[in-house]
Amino acid sequence: MANPLFERKPLALLLDEVKGENRLRRVLGPVTLTSLGVGAIIGTGIFVLTGVAAHDKTGPALALSFALAGVACIFAALCYAEFASMVPVAGSAYTYAYATLGELLAWIIGWDLVLEYTVASSAVAHGWSAYFQDLLGSVGVHIPFVLGNTPFDYHPQDGSFPATGAWMDLVSIGITIVITAILVKGIKESASINTAMVVVKLAVVLFVIVAGVAFIDPGNWTPFAPYGYAGFSLFGHTVFGQSTPDGAPLGVLAGAAIMFFAYIGFDSISTHAEEARQPQRNIPIGIIASLVICTVLYIAVSVVLTGMVPYDQIDINAPVADAFRQKGLPWARRLIDVGAITGITSVMLVMMLSQPRILLAMSRDGLLPKGFFAAIHDKFRTPWKSTILTGVFVALLSGFIPLRVLAELTNIGTLFAFVIVCAAVLVMRVKHPEAERPFRAPLVPLVPILGILFCLALMLSLPTENWVRLGVWLAVGFLIYFGYGRRHSVLAELRKSRQR
Repeated sequence: MANPLFERKPLALLLDEVKGENRLRRVLGPVTLTSLGVGAIIGTGIFVLTGVAAHDKTGPALALSFALAGVACIFAALCYAEFASMVPVAGSAYTYAYATLGELLAWIIGWDLVLEYTVASSAVAHGWSAYFQDLLGSVGVHIPFVLGNTPFDYHPQDGSFPATGAWMDLVSIGITIVITAILVKGIKESASINTAMVVVKLAVVLFVIVAGVAFIDPGNWTPFAPYGYAGFSLFGHTVFGQSTPDGAPLGVLAGAAIMFFAYIGFDSISTHAEEARQPQRNIPIGIIASLVICTVLYIAVSVVLTGMVPYDQIDINAPVADAFRQKGLPWARRLIDVGAITGITSVMLVMMLSQPRILLAMSRDGLLPKGFFAAIHDKFRTPWKSTILTGVFVALLSGFIPLRVLAELTNIGTLFAFVIVCAAVLVMRVKHPEAERPFRAPLVPLVPILGILFCLALMLSLPTENWVRLGVWLAVGFLIYFGYGRRHSVLAELRKSRQR
């Protein structure tokens, strides 16, 4: 008898589950899906993390880090697109793993995605708070320090966690509450709001590129890679390249591992496959189009930013707006603050929109309590209970945990998910070559293998503490799975019924 831990969920059962009253509305087209992808991708990566990566990890070589992270994402995106066209239901990588690798690995990746979206949303809320406070400060209004910052910070140079004297970041908590209320209202309204915000932030990003070119000083690009081009490590121990005193890697590869956060978002499109009008066609279009658009913009902004300001003088909280302030353009600073706030809001919206759909898919399989996580609002047709729960956790994390900790923790979870999806494409091509694939990833097995190798290389370039945190999170997940999920899963119930 096959080990039930690795029993795969039949494709037919996956598709049957989304019929009837418990399914979501199919209201999203290719433009809206691409907009959701751009909305999730462009935001914190450009307006916040460029400062952290350039200042702490890469220097002007940040553009190379963006390009390297983008290549890793391209391979994973092609694999996501193939699966999303085959299995147009909620759940993203979790669902794909269940259909190909079995229940236990599906639980691992689902639990990992919960970590990804929750922590990513919290990190994005930090960026929103920083730019909102910067905008208020430009007009003479200041949030009290104790209510605008986390109680402690993290210094990667020596691995310390010094107290800040603040109580909480009340601003990030407030925006989380607002976003949660919008998401409970409905997917169509959320997508429409997101599309409007995407238009605004793209206009501001283009302004940054065009206006910033005039202030570029080529001397700021020298040295181009002050931390080197390497930064490869094994579980936090640098193998080649420079490192911090506590052993964390520095360089282009280490920067790519951090800036990978900036690309999180294209995979969230696949979580909305059940809400797409023509998922077999529209999901691949949305995934690939949003990734290409954002990669080009990221590289352009990183070149302009590091050309405007010496890398060691870049502000890590609001780098783009501060660069224009340093050039004596306060009006541009305010414009960028508005664009950043708009852009980061759309990132939060998409991230927090995706999280409850992962929980919905897991609860449909019985791995989480259906009465709570699979509850669909009678009027709004949204997973409202899990949306509110997501909002609570995002508010707590963003209010009390510093940005640097959240950003690195998000990356390792996302990279792990991408490795699983690339591996699942290989398995599915062998196990089910006859399955209908409206979109086929090209050059298989080369593309998924390269996706696995690139993502693993970036994972290994993250500091040791990220692996420890991931291990703790997965250990908690195993307790929930073996304590509840394994006994209540749909496949377990089917096995019991067959044995009667």
